[in-house]
Amino acid sequence: MLKALVRRFTPEPIISAYHFVLANLAAFAYGHPSEELIVIGVTGTNGKSSTTHFIGKILEHAGERVGWTTTVDFKVAEREWPNDKKMTMLGRFQSQRLLREMVKAGCKYAVIETSSQGIAQSRHVGINYDVAVFTNLTPEHIESHGGFENYKKAKGRLFSHTAAGAHKPGLEKMSVVNIDDEFAPYFLSFKTGVKYGYGLGQAKSHDAFVPVIASNVASDRTCSTFTVEGHDFHLKPFGSFNVYNGLAAIATCRALGLSWEVIQDGVGKLLPVPGRLELIDEGQPFLVVVDYAYEPAALQAAYDALSLMKAKRIIHVTGSAGGGRDIARREVLGRMAAEHDAVVIVTNEDPYDDDPMQIINDVAGAAKKAGKVDGENLWRIQDRQEAINKAVALAQPGDLVLLSGKGCEPVMAVAHGRKEPWDDRLAARKALHENGYAH
Repeated sequence: MLKALVRRFTPEPIISAYHFVLANLAAFAYGHPSEELIVIGVTGTNGKSSTTHFIGKILEHAGERVGWTTTVDFKVAEREWPNDKKMTMLGRFQSQRLLREMVKAGCKYAVIETSSQGIAQSRHVGINYDVAVFTNLTPEHIESHGGFENYKKAKGRLFSHTAAGAHKPGLEKMSVVNIDDEFAPYFLSFKTGVKYGYGLGQAKSHDAFVPVIASNVASDRTCSTFTVEGHDFHLKPFGSFNVYNGLAAIATCRALGLSWEVIQDGVGKLLPVPGRLELIDEGQPFLVVVDYAYEPAALQAAYDALSLMKAKRIIHVTGSAGGGRDIARREVLGRMAAEHDAVVIVTNEDPYDDDPMQIINDVAGAAKKAGKVDGENLWRIQDRQEAINKAVALAQPGDLVLLSGKGCEPVMAVAHGRKEPWDDRLAARKALHENGYAH
């Protein structure tokens, strides 16, 4: 409460200066560990965690020691643990401490999922990035940034920061950009020494970057396959969005000098990232999928991927976050659920200090306006476990139960800054067991 009051009555320039000074102080306190690592920053609206994982795993396959920080988890060489902080980017001192641990563990690479909110609070300052990776850009966190243009510029600051950083011996500054995204020209405009562009060939000119273009793309419920520069790739994490995440990793690793053969073999060994279209199998005659998608573009990508499953019906447990996080998307999510799902169950999802039922009613109200009927194919259940229990109880053979918004997050953010233990995957298994399903 006190922190919120201080922020409310302190001018923004003073807050920005505070964040900037604190970030530099943290880097100094830990001896500027990023100078001893090759640092890769991944930014964008969607796909950041998966892309970070894919890059890290391919580098490990090449024999390198790697650390990473993502919304999903943290890694320092062989040690991995879940991210229970409800923060994509850690605070300045925590980030610098983690980078120092990577150096001590003998890591050569650090892959950092770099969020716009983290950038806005200067958490990237004091980190000397060598590669900046852009996945995509859709409206998200607009309210906290004061508009889409500010949101875009916050992402761009990773690229300008990377380009302006001191060069490490034998290493150029590099950018890797999704050229199929409409904002690709903006992210390609920053003056890094090496630029790679990846995509499915929609860009008309390849003059501004080294192209990494996929052809012969095919996806089914087991994998995706595609060809780049005459090399065939087999990617187990399915869905077209994972093709883009895989291409981002391929382009990054090419920029870092890995051979096509090593990358090709590494991609073939990639596994789905926890909480990203993760299948929960307890022997039930229907599918249960846990996915992190919490905003419209990510949810649409999930629907596109799940269409490969050919389910009879989708029973969707959904919601929206509180804490001032893009209130406008509640109506969009409710409408999308009504249009795509046979059954919509709206429940709690990180309400923070907001009224959980108000959020639920905002989402469910939009679903109702789009044609759903309360008590028939629309339910409002505040307790998330009860909501998941309801979904499992309604499921019939051939159906698909989708649990969206939380992924593998190990906590739920509730009032007064509390974080309650939570895991959609455990909740799904509990519901399945209580309904008599178990291996």
